[in-house]
Amino acid sequence: MAKVLTHTFASGKMPMHFASDNWSGAHPRIAESLTRHAAGFASAYGTSDLDKAVEDRFSAIFERDVAVFFVATGTAANSLALASLAKAGGVSFCHADAHVNADEGGAPEFLTGATRLFPVEGAEGRIDPRALDAAIARFEPVSPHHGRAMAVTVTQATEVGTVYSLAELDEIAAVAKSRNLPLHMDGARFANALVSLGVTPAEMTWKRGIDILSFGGTKNGCWCAEAIVFFNPDMAADMPFIRKRSAQLFSKSRFISAQLEAYLDDGLWLELAQHSNAMADRMRAGLSAKNTARLAWDTSANEVFAVIEKSAAERARDKGAKFYDWQPPQGWLPLPAENETLVRLVTSFATTTDEVDQFIEVV
Repeated sequence: MAKVLTHTFASGKMPMHFASDNWSGAHPRIAESLTRHAAGFASAYGTSDLDKAVEDRFSAIFERDVAVFFVATGTAANSLALASLAKAGGVSFCHADAHVNADEGGAPEFLTGATRLFPVEGAEGRIDPRALDAAIARFEPVSPHHGRAMAVTVTQATEVGTVYSLAELDEIAAVAKSRNLPLHMDGARFANALVSLGVTPAEMTWKRGIDILSFGGTKNGCWCAEAIVFFNPDMAADMPFIRKRSAQLFSKSRFISAQLEAYLDDGLWLELAQHSNAMADRMRAGLSAKNTARLAWDTSANEVFAVIEKSAAERARDKGAKFYDWQPPQGWLPLPAENETLVRLVTSFATTTDEVDQFIEVV
């Protein structure tokens, strides 16, 4: 991985960027691929040789023939994946803190034609299978008054930095399949979850019963590159029309493909995720040793949630640190004391050890 240079501002502040992995730039190899493919001509709307080569690469990575549709944002990927499963009066089941439920501004409901999301409880961002089973049962028998079950969606890694184990995914899939419901995975931080578990892409998806994946690259070194992956291509029959009417069919789609070509080449995507996870591990270890901070809960990917003294948070911001105060997730206890705050710290492929160490020192 190319070395990331750091510098100190004239004010003496060192940039410490932990607000979001969306704040990070693009990896040089991905930027170079875009430049290389900028010259010349290529057929449009996903029909170029490059588009087809990257689609074939997805099939190789997931060890089966898949249907792939490139889009620009994670919100589009999630919303259009659910739109492909939409039915009148449809209800999709997700964790209460899931991105589709809490952070997508109604896009899933809008783009699925006014279907609904039904939040399900579960500790540390993971759906509880028993709560899921009970939630689905609320819509049986089917009635036009309360709607009908349509899909289940899980987030991997979750919105609170945790990761579903393979066994936990099996449990969720068993509940979904017992009701004949398709299972979608929001993989905005797919690579971070994958390297955390140390498994293959196939083992974390279709071998667990996942039907559709929102595959994220933007948070992990791409400019703007996401993909909707169907593990049964027959399920994707309507997606070309859904993507077009949602204004996500790019004429020059080769520039999404160019990003993903470099991203997937020679394991770069996994290398970048390993780095961001390692920086989060370093942050977790450093904060655990402090008497002015404590980890709020255990996380496994590239997000760290910590309870720190408000004075320490102010001191860190004064020194140039960027991070967000965070609302406690559902059911999390104990709440911060009056002189404390819960914060989210997100590392990325561009995070350096200097940034992490400086933050820990300041806190």
